[in-house]
Amino acid sequence: MASHADNHDHYHPPGLQHQFEDMGQQQESASIGMWMFLAQEIMFFGGMFLVYLVFRSWYPMAFAAGSNSLDPFWGGLNTLVLIVSSLTMALAVYYAQKSNRMMQVVMIVLTMLFGSVFLGVKAVEYTGKYNKGLVPVAGLNKRTPIGEAPVAEKSSSALPFEVSVEAAGDSGKPYVNPHGVFQWTDVSLAVMANAKGYLTDAEKQAYFTNGEIDPDKFRNKVQAFYWIYFTMTGLHALHMIIGLGIMAWLGFKAWIGTYSSEYFSPVEMSGLYWHFVDIVWIFLFPLLYLLGRHFLAVH
Repeated sequence: MASHADNHDHYHPPGLQHQFEDMGQQQESASIGMWMFLAQEIMFFGGMFLVYLVFRSWYPMAFAAGSNSLDPFWGGLNTLVLIVSSLTMALAVYYAQKSNRMMQVVMIVLTMLFGSVFLGVKAVEYTGKYNKGLVPVAGLNKRTPIGEAPVAEKSSSALPFEVSVEAAGDSGKPYVNPHGVFQWTDVSLAVMANAKGYLTDAEKQAYFTNGEIDPDKFRNKVQAFYWIYFTMTGLHALHMIIGLGIMAWLGFKAWIGTYSSEYFSPVEMSGLYWHFVDIVWIFLFPLLYLLGRHFLAVH
C-alpha cells in the first residue's frame, strides 16, 4: 500500500516540465511569455504602421495612386482566407482540450492549407508587380530590352464607379524596362487633385517643378508607397511562413497523441501567434488596398 501511495504522490502529468511545480504554473508561465512576445511584435509592426501614416499624411494623392494600383480582389480573398484559418485554428485548440486527436490533426492541416493559399495569392500579386515594373528596388523588376517589349493588357481591377489609375505596365503601351527600374507614368490623380485644391502643402512642394507637376517627382512618392507595401506585406508573409512551420510541428505532435485535455498549452500558444498574424493583415488590407479609393470616384 505504501508503494502505491508513493506512486500516486509522484504522479507526473503529461507535458509537465521539470522547472514547474504543476500544470497550472506551467500554463501561466507560457501565457505570460507568449503575451510578452506578442507585445514586442505589436511594437515591431506598430513602427511600420507609424511610418505608413506619416508618409500618407504628407503625400495622400501619391499613396492613393499606389493603393489603387493594387487589386482589392486579391486582398479581399486573402482576408477571407485568414479569417477562416483563424476559425480552424480555434477549433484545433478546442479539439485539443477535448482530447480529440483526429480532429486536432484535421483542423491543423486545414489551417496550414489556408495559410498556403494566402502565400500563393501573395506570390501571384508579387509576380504581377514584377512584370509591371512596380518593385521599388532598381534591378528587381522584369527586364525587357528595347525591340522585344510585349504589350501589357489594360488593368481591369478598378471598381465600376471608379476611374482606373494606370501604372506604366497597365497603360496599354509597350513595357520597355531594360534596367529593371521602378516605373510609373500616370500623374492624372495629382492633376485632378491640384485642380480641385486637394493637394497638401507638402504635396505642393514635392510634386512640382517650375510650376508644373513633375512625373518623376510624383513617381518617387508612389515608389515610397511601394517600399512600405513590400516591406509590410513581406514581413507579414515571413510571419505566415514561420506560422506554417509551427503548424507542421503541431500537426506531427498532435498525430502522435501528444495533446489532450491535460496538456494543450502548445496548441493554445501557437493559436495566439496565428491569430495575431491574422489581425495584422486585417489592418493591412484596408490601409494598403482600400483607403484613398474615394479619390478616384467620378464626380
